[in-house]
Amino acid sequence: MHALSYLDLAAAAWFLVAWFGFSLIVDVSPLRTRTLSAVMDEYRRSWMVAMSKREVRIMDTSIMTGLQQGTAFFASTALLAIGGGFALLEATDRIVQITGDLSIPVESSRALWEIKVLGLMLIFAYSFFKFGWAYRLFNYASIVMGAVPEKGNADENEIRQMAVQAGDLNVLAGRHFNRGQRALFFAIGFLGWFAGPIVFAVTTLAVLLVLLRRQFVSRARVAVLSGQYPSLSPLSKSGE
Repeated sequence: MHALSYLDLAAAAWFLVAWFGFSLIVDVSPLRTRTLSAVMDEYRRSWMVAMSKREVRIMDTSIMTGLQQGTAFFASTALLAIGGGFALLEATDRIVQITGDLSIPVESSRALWEIKVLGLMLIFAYSFFKFGWAYRLFNYASIVMGAVPEKGNADENEIRQMAVQAGDLNVLAGRHFNRGQRALFFAIGFLGWFAGPIVFAVTTLAVLLVLLRRQFVSRARVAVLSGQYPSLSPLSKSGE
């Protein structure tokens, strides 16, 4: 008998479709220009250009430090979660016995339990790599930001070009950070699998709906679009 039933396989397939489908919508499809992340990308670029015109850049370095610290926190959290996964694997027999005695709706098959834990660990490992690379990119962005000459010490076009380069690195770091955080969100949906494939499908749908709402119709998106919108690229307020 196979460890995974057809219902388990269907729920796992739905999970992958939801995750990758959401990624395609917000990162590749024409709708990506309407997302909250795309709007914030423009603010990141606008921030670097504004930074290049300031003589004192202490505020900018403080903001960059905060972004790096937040990324490091999530990377550390992902590592701790991976360690917790190893602990679950080592205690598989004990957990299966306890859940059986308490009539908790958790899969009693050792093989299926290990598959689920390993899947969860893979998600955390992916998120760690994304957060780790995002942290490195924020470092690169801060270095380029520090290399931007002060006004009057170089040609204005040169200053703006270096500011745009710092902005592009900042945007790239933000995108990798978003993908790492997205993996953690879908890991919450993955936890539903421990209660069965039906719950797994429902929790995946719930996470997908929450993420779609945040990107397209959230109050945060309305807030960032309600003020003065930076126009450094063809992206318009409507996203068209």
